[in-house]
Amino acid sequence: MAIPIEATVGTSTLQSHAYTARIPGNRGIWVGIFCVLVEFTLLFGVYFVARVHNPEDFRLGPDGLVTRAGVAITLFLLSSGYCMVKAVEVMRRNRHRAAARWVLAAILLGCCYPMIKYFELNWYIDNGGVGQRGVFYGTYYYLTLTHLVHVTWGLLGLIWVGARAALGGYSADDYSGLEAAAMYWHTTDILWLAIFPLFYVLR
Repeated sequence: MAIPIEATVGTSTLQSHAYTARIPGNRGIWVGIFCVLVEFTLLFGVYFVARVHNPEDFRLGPDGLVTRAGVAITLFLLSSGYCMVKAVEVMRRNRHRAAARWVLAAILLGCCYPMIKYFELNWYIDNGGVGQRGVFYGTYYYLTLTHLVHVTWGLLGLIWVGARAALGGYSADDYSGLEAAAMYWHTTDILWLAIFPLFYVLR
């Protein structure tokens, strides 16, 4: 018996609508992301208050930062975020091993951030950039190191979902955990894209 075209189209439309209406990840990760955004909204508020009251510090401060380190961190984080996009994409096609490889790439690229930050901080210590340069550097250290803590949590989450993907813990029908980790990781990317120009670029 032939299936009416109208019925087929209607079913496809409903399925497509249900798919697009689905909340990415899960509710728990969105609560966590909301808390992180509230935290950094307050920190950015501290930044702008400090900037208003100490304009000279914030005008000269970026000259003492290693801009190349900030650019490198930006590139590595964005590349890592792209890998997580690909991981979710291939998991939707039930390709577990490919997803695990993309997550591994995201982890390796993401780990470059703490490595660069380590060498950058050592450079500041060797060149008198710790505890001697006023409010700008105090704000810089507090915001960037707080962000580094969240990146570390994100990397731990990526390790977990990468292992699960490799072991077949996700499928095309159930990959919300992988997607949740990707959403959190993208949040750290967005926060860095705000932090980078505020400290390394703006005078």
